[in-house]
Amino acid sequence: MNHKKLNKIFKYCILISFVTFFALYLSQSTGYFEYRNSKKVALTNDQIQKFEQDVKEGKNVDIEKYIDINNKNYQNTISKAGLSISNATEKVIQKLIGGSFKVLGDLVGE
Repeated sequence: MNHKKLNKIFKYCILISFVTFFALYLSQSTGYFEYRNSKKVALTNDQIQKFEQDVKEGKNVDIEKYIDINNKNYQNTISKAGLSISNATEKVIQKLIGGSFKVLGDLVGE
C-alpha cells in the first residue's frame, strides 16, 4: 500500500515537472520574454523622445517625470524568516570553517 502511494506521488511530481518545463519552453520558443523586453525598450525610447522634446522647448526638466520605476516589495514573513535563517546559518558555518582552519594551522605550525 505504501509503495503504491509513493509511486503515485512520484508520477504526479514527474507530471508537474513536465508541464512546468513545457510551459517554460513554449514561452521561450514563442518569444514571450523577448516581446515583454521589447515593450520596455519601446517605452524607454518614448520617454527619451519626450525628454528631448521638453529640452528643445526649454521646459523645466525633472528626471522623475521620465523614469518609470516600479520598486515592488516582495518581502513577507516567510521570506524574512528564510533570510534570517540563512544569515544565522552563514555565521555558524563561517565560525566552524574559521575555527577548523585555525586548528589546522596550529597543527601544521607546530
